[in-house]
Amino acid sequence: MTETSVHAQYLESLVKGDRSKCRSIIEKVLQSGTPTNVVYTDIVWPIMVEVEKLARNDRITICAEHLATRINRTIVDQLQNKLPRKPLRNKKVIICCAEDELQELGAQITADLFESDGWQVKFLGGGLTNDDILAYVNEYAPDILLIYGTAPRQTPSVRKLIDTIKTVNAWPRLQIMVSGGIFNRADGLWEEIGADIFAATAFEAVQAASSERSAQPQTRMINKRKRRFRKVEQAEAAAPAAVAEFAD
Repeated sequence: MTETSVHAQYLESLVKGDRSKCRSIIEKVLQSGTPTNVVYTDIVWPIMVEVEKLARNDRITICAEHLATRINRTIVDQLQNKLPRKPLRNKKVIICCAEDELQELGAQITADLFESDGWQVKFLGGGLTNDDILAYVNEYAPDILLIYGTAPRQTPSVRKLIDTIKTVNAWPRLQIMVSGGIFNRADGLWEEIGADIFAATAFEAVQAASSERSAQPQTRMINKRKRRFRKVEQAEAAAPAAVAEFAD
């Protein structure tokens, strides 16, 4: 099967909720010699993004979205132990996300690829308050805090979390990465909100976190960012319009 054919068949089977067919497609891809990490980045991830786009544009039903996401997550659970393992790094990452199931899946894939790359990973998932996250950052002292899958309405909370971390400055080497959600659809928003790193995909997140640039501590410029936040506040006030603008 060609890559286009695999994508089309896998997406169709996911949306139909055909668990057996989905497993069969992925198994055939693995048997063809495709590495597990490539299945993650070239099949599971792009199809996850396509399902999200279809749901956002009301081109599939909520039930179809849930079926697709749950099956995709089951596939990821089964693939996780087959990922290659690089030697352990002396690097730690915390990954948290929005409560939405699509975002949990994207964050989980990201967590798996970080672990495959040798990072020590704590995947918190969604549903946590800023206080919860701050407490765990204090306890675990990661090199990277990765926030995945932010919705427009959650932007003020993420901004507050980032500001609190940088104002306290208790973790001067900690870098904050954002990915997914509104950050993938609003160009430059990650900078406006004060994050240190942006990555559009799980693969790019691992690459960016491992680069020389991301290994260096960054200067905290809270006052400068507060002036720039006016643009973000205006965008947040018009969140419904932002959702429409970045729907596709």
